[in-house]
Amino acid sequence: MKKVHESSEDYLEAILKLHFEKGEVHAIDVVNDLGVSKPSVSVALKHLSEEGYLTVDEFRHIILSRKGQELASRILNRHVTIASFLEKLGVSEENALLDACKMEHDISEESFARIQDFLKK
Repeated sequence: MKKVHESSEDYLEAILKLHFEKGEVHAIDVVNDLGVSKPSVSVALKHLSEEGYLTVDEFRHIILSRKGQELASRILNRHVTIASFLEKLGVSEENALLDACKMEHDISEESFARIQDFLKK
């Protein structure tokens, strides 16, 4: 499988999170959530659509494809799990969330699996 860019993963994660929060997701929601420009979101959505991760319907709702939803769910799960792990180590919630955002993209499957095992105990 082709490696997805970190920024693409961030967009997919944000769209999934917004979908859980709002139901319907529009480009402006992504702009506000990620703090990026409207043109950046437009370019990213076009790219993600071309790669088969999402579609934008006639009402401009952003809809994740099965492929997009699977990847976004994986990234969101990694984010939540890593943040939880860091908080258990005594890291503040704010820093745990910020650090998890950085770590979720680069951590190996082995290390992530061990963190999950640790949290289950």
